[in-house]
Order: sequence, then structure tokens, then C-alpha cells
Amino acid sequence: MAWYEEWFDTDAYTLVYGHRDEDEAADMVDLVEEAVSPRSGARILDVGCGRGRHARELARRGYRVTGVDLSERSIAEARSAATPSDGDLTFVVGDMRTPVCEACFDGVVNLFTAFGYFDDDAENKRALAAMATALVPGGWWVQDFLNVPHVIDTLSPEDTETTNGITVTQRRWIDDGRIHKEIHLDDGDHQETYRESVRLFTLDDLTPLYDEVGLDLIDVYGNYDGTPYTPASPRLILVARKRA
Repeated sequence: MAWYEEWFDTDAYTLVYGHRDEDEAADMVDLVEEAVSPRSGARILDVGCGRGRHARELARRGYRVTGVDLSERSIAEARSAATPSDGDLTFVVGDMRTPVCEACFDGVVNLFTAFGYFDDDAENKRALAAMATALVPGGWWVQDFLNVPHVIDTLSPEDTETTNGITVTQRRWIDDGRIHKEIHLDDGDHQETYRESVRLFTLDDLTPLYDEVGLDLIDVYGNYDGTPYTPASPRLILVARKRA
């Protein structure tokens, strides 16, 4: 089983990434609105939506949002967390390599490094093409990815912390163009180990891929506050339009 088919369905994932909260999601959506100025009621697809924090924030602002994720548990939790006051919001289980539809969304977002999971670069390109397929001609695209130079410069090989009585040790390394992470959890009675592995796509790697799937890159940001991208930026946030 591939790591992404297991990891996102676990309690451990929630424990490790619980600090990624609603406030951070609101900052990201602020940037989306600043970067592309979505029309009122725009149809937005959130691919790799996880438990839905970005999708809910978008829907609260009046957009018609569909969130898709491979993890059945993540989608179930996203549905449970949604309320009528969140607005027009739908969550579905799906593989990002399979187009949700053809030319039926005004905008697509792919956030919090929900990309580069597949070992074969052809499959990563297939995922990008599927997401672009869902866009109407002229539709907008925002992708929030890790910034490779920053990751390399700031990589912490190992850290340990205890949360809710569970000791979490994370070990990180770079090999074969990917960043790997091993996550070990120990509550004193039981131990579990999971892993992550993400392809280290740089801006120079993604730019030609965008062109090949019909996306024209129009802007690049380096953080959720909208600062311009530099190699030292903590994030790589790309804004594009689907070629008419």
C-alpha cells in the first residue's frame, strides 16, 4: 500500500498536523482572493482537500465549493465538520489523477503540499492534467507547495515532542529527488510508524509542466501573507490561468 493510501486515514495524522488550523486556512484563502479575485458565487474545486478546512473557508465566503480527496476518513470528517452556515459545500472521495469533470469549475486550488506524492513523474503530471481539465477556459489555478531551496536549507533531520501523552519522533531526509519523513509514535504501550514521501518539484520543474497541461503561470508568492517568492521563501505558491 502506498504511504498516502494509509497515512491520511489515521489518528496519528491529526495529532502531527493539528497545528495547521482554521486561521492558517483563512490566511491562504485571503491570498487566493487577492491573487485571482474570484467572481461572486464562483465554482471552486479543492483537490486534496483533506478534512476540509480550506474548502469550508471558501464556502463561508460565498463560493460554491467541491472538495475531493482519496482518504475516505478525511472526507467523512470534512462532511461531519460542515454545517449549513458554511454555505454551498460538497465533499467527494476521489483520486486526483482522475478528472472530476471537464471544464466545469471557475477555479481549482491544490493546497498544503497535496502534490508530488507519486513515485512516477508521469503520474504526478497526470494529476496536474486532471486538475487542469476541470477548469473552464480562462479559469484560475492556485497551488501551494513546499519551496525546495528552503526545505534543503532548513531541514531538521530529527525532532521529538510529546503531545497528549504520545511521543512523536519525526526523522527527515532527502534522497532521489524526494523528501522523506518517518513518523514514529509511542504512547508507552503501543508504537506505530508511518512515512511520507514527496517529490521535490522546484519552480523551474513546475513551470514547463504547467505549460504542457495548458496552464499559463501568472504569479508566484512565497508565503500566505502574499510576499513575493524568493529561494528563501517558506512556501512556493503558484497562480495560473487555463489557456483559452
